[in-house]
Amino acid sequence: MSKKSVPTTRTQHKATLGEQIRSIADRLKQETDVQIKATSRILGAAAQISENHERLINEVVDMVEEDLDQQTHKSQKDIYTIDILKRDFKTFSEAKVHFNLKANSWESLVNKLNEPSFQKSISKNEIQSEHDIKSINIKKVEQRQKNIKRITVHLESDVAEMFPNSEAVNEALRFLIRITKSKALINKN
Repeated sequence: MSKKSVPTTRTQHKATLGEQIRSIADRLKQETDVQIKATSRILGAAAQISENHERLINEVVDMVEEDLDQQTHKSQKDIYTIDILKRDFKTFSEAKVHFNLKANSWESLVNKLNEPSFQKSISKNEIQSEHDIKSINIKKVEQRQKNIKRITVHLESDVAEMFPNSEAVNEALRFLIRITKSKALINKN
């Protein structure tokens, strides 16, 4: 009997070793599948980030180009000619009063308006008026912010990895709002 029990034990031991190897192979296959899926998701996310990054860069470039175009138009607008003044003002006296300048003719008025010193004074006035508009807008925004309730938002883990704190989330959302508003303005025009 003892001879028969020994081979049985070896067979059981061999079967157990084979099962263990199969089990290990199965686990490795499962881990490989998980790694392949994770890598696929990471690559997909990276492609999406790249696509979004490219789109955002293009939008920022468009906004900067638009600002430069506006500055170019603005600087071109500040160059005066006799025809422009005659178109904008009914009389020579009205034009002199408007610019608060003394001149003997349309030509002398145009020359004074196009002098660099006069252009600087126009720019300073424009800057001051822009500053006043900005301060009014800031006050409106502050008032709106006081009226807005704070809310708590729960981020999914993949999104939370990109934003270390609430300031980063708010900054990203504000950027998105600015882009959306600028796109809306562009589409209106």
